Amino acid sequence: MHVLHLSSSYALPLIAAAKAEEVGITVESCPHFLTLTAEEVPDGATEFKCCPPIREAANQDALWEGLADGTIDCIVSDHSPSTAELKSPDFASAWGGISSLQLGLPAIWTEARRRGRSLEDVVRWMSTAPARLAGLDRKGAIEAGRDADFAVLDPDATFTVDPAELEHRNRVTAYAGKTLHGVVTSTWLRGERIADRGTLAEPTGRLLDRNG
Repeated sequence: MHVLHLSSSYALPLIAAAKAEEVGITVESCPHFLTLTAEEVPDGATEFKCCPPIREAANQDALWEGLADGTIDCIVSDHSPSTAELKSPDFASAWGGISSLQLGLPAIWTEARRRGRSLEDVVRWMSTAPARLAGLDRKGAIEAGRDADFAVLDPDATFTVDPAELEHRNRVTAYAGKTLHGVVTSTWLRGERIADRGTLAEPTGRLLDRNG
């Protein structure tokens, strides 16, 4: 069993009990549940709408405890972009989703370092564990025999999220105005540099499967 998009800490004791009984269960959470809180959502700010919803700060604290003790295995993007039109001012009808692909790493690293967690923890949660879960044995680590996929990160550099500067096609974001730690200076795919300080190379890639 795999539990996706875990946002509620109420599930953690049940998951921990199942793991203690050696039930085959894995669990993921997402950057928005781990970095955004219900208390900071302004009235009518539908850019924060997602399913399941953003919850309270105390709930978020418990999710981080679940990451620390291994109850939650990994963090995934749950990238769910939306046009401005679909994010209407009405919460009932607005699209439910948050774009976290470009900002997920700095958002998580910003919160992780605030909580005393290491960059190694973030790598395990966001790279090693997801690759293992997906059965992609050539991904998830920098070592001999693996694909040379990695991001070069300046962990101390900061930036303030400006929607106009996002690479997402649809630039609605719940992170607008937040100052985040962690600037990716270059990105590498199988040993080839595909992005360098914001300059992208020609798109390249191929479909991954468990044998790839």
